[in-house]
Amino acid sequence: MASLKTPTLKNPSLSLSSKSRLLSAFSATFPNNIRFSRSLPQRRFLIITASAASFSNKPAVLVAEKLGEAGLTLLKQFATVDCSYNLSPEELCTKISLCDALIVRSGTKVNREVFESSGGRLKVVGRAGVGIDNVDLAAATEHGCLVVNAPTANTVAAAEHGIALLAAMARNVAQADASVKAGKWQRNKYVGVSLVGKTLVVLGFGKVGSEVARRAKGLGMHVIAHDPYAPADRARAIGVELVSFEEAIATADFISLHMPLTPATSKMLNDETFAKMKKGVRIVNVARGGVIDEEALVRALDAGIVAQAALDVFTEEPPKPDSKLVQHERVTVTPHLGASTMEAQEGVAIEIAEAVVGALNGELAATAVNAPMVPAEVLTELKPYVELAEKLGRLAVQLVAGGSGVKTVKVSYASSRAPDDLDTRLLRAMITKGIIEPISSVFVNLVNADYTAKQRGLRITEERILVDGSPESPLESIQVQIANVESKFASATSETGEIKVEGRVKDGIPHLTKVGSFEVDVSLEGNIILCRQVDQPGMIGTVGSILGEENVNVSFMSVGRIAPRKQAVMAIGVDDQPSKESLKRIGEVPAIEEFVFLKL
Repeated sequence: MASLKTPTLKNPSLSLSSKSRLLSAFSATFPNNIRFSRSLPQRRFLIITASAASFSNKPAVLVAEKLGEAGLTLLKQFATVDCSYNLSPEELCTKISLCDALIVRSGTKVNREVFESSGGRLKVVGRAGVGIDNVDLAAATEHGCLVVNAPTANTVAAAEHGIALLAAMARNVAQADASVKAGKWQRNKYVGVSLVGKTLVVLGFGKVGSEVARRAKGLGMHVIAHDPYAPADRARAIGVELVSFEEAIATADFISLHMPLTPATSKMLNDETFAKMKKGVRIVNVARGGVIDEEALVRALDAGIVAQAALDVFTEEPPKPDSKLVQHERVTVTPHLGASTMEAQEGVAIEIAEAVVGALNGELAATAVNAPMVPAEVLTELKPYVELAEKLGRLAVQLVAGGSGVKTVKVSYASSRAPDDLDTRLLRAMITKGIIEPISSVFVNLVNADYTAKQRGLRITEERILVDGSPESPLESIQVQIANVESKFASATSETGEIKVEGRVKDGIPHLTKVGSFEVDVSLEGNIILCRQVDQPGMIGTVGSILGEENVNVSFMSVGRIAPRKQAVMAIGVDDQPSKESLKRIGEVPAIEEFVFLKL
């Protein structure tokens, strides 16, 4: 039998194939027109082929979901690009060990198994869009992989879709279209309402919310907004007044939602808030589905409190076909199309491509959403102070009442170390994280903290105070002050009018040690209730009994006072969130002048 000489591949290299089809045979053509083939049973194959670029120095980028051509062109100038769509989890894990970067949208789950399968090669994950719910950030950080997103390119598209839904809802466009196509002609049934002269409330005055406001004013609407952390001067610049949440929902003819989904905004529109709205209000949501209690919205629609709703987002996507909300006659729905314009898709593609290329080049990405790797010895030393810094930021921002927004923050570090021996960038980043993340969808870390603060008009200044102490401890205390704002808890303001909280680390645990002018001592674990009271016997027992009746465990309790029998501040650490009824009972205790519940 004549032997078959194995052909040699010229310019060999490695690239990743796209997802394979179901094949009945495998064939390959080699140089000199030698062809080899054999039959294969019908089954699914993932084939890794040889091609010319793989042995070059170019990084390999796997694009796992459709990306605009402009972004692909940019990537191909820098890297070897493999576009493989609709990969199964197993196929993704197989391919990922040959990739330096991965780009996905919302449909691909980038979980811990993906990072483990990469064998340490994967350096960057790019999310073409804003949300990163489908990426395991903790696993990414543990494996030294940076995660970047594209948060700005779809702003105008989302705003335009909000206005489109607003107008379509007001004039019953979707319902009338379906009626005519069903052979009906019901002009009287689909009489709409005018937009001109009506009050539109924008809840969430960020990039998209402000763009919606601009366009609504062009339609002749009166626009007000609620966002306790938006700068008032930015709102005034486009003729919008910032008001309290209660005033906003009570006066609105139309409400447009543009807040992120956070613990504070989850089901923000519920039975209680619907009951406070003007009868006949109309609601548009192009933000996040979870900000509305969907069952409560159905009840409000049936009761006539809400006249109509137009929804682009849902708690569960896609929603169930038999969803009462989706099927409701007075609800207009679209399948999460906020960013779905050709221009926005190209913009997102370019933004994420630039971020990925920059990250692969070792540049700091302003859109990074996970914390960078920190040397183990530095992290070990700073860990309790990092936690303290973030929690002080969270406490301070929760003490801010609605109004002009947070603009000026001062951070004071008391330390016995020389300034050159104390790098505060990570601490400043964590304070920024604590202030911004509770009221935003932005993820803050050392890479993007200063950029994020600047984008939001937040000015953070730092002061270092040299004190006597052991140089072995990097810090004695951290103090956070927020100026030019009103406080929900008047006792948290200092003599000069700033909200002021201070803390220190004791036995490795962050503690709150000062609120306004009052000295306290409470562990920053769980949640905190702050009460200003008349200093008299029995107060600790009274409040403790109210919490105990609801089985809320008290972890710490501390009282700071001006003088005996005068005013005092009681700080109570609780493991769980008390019910509204329990908090109300605490507020009704005669000797308690004010109180606030703070989530950590």
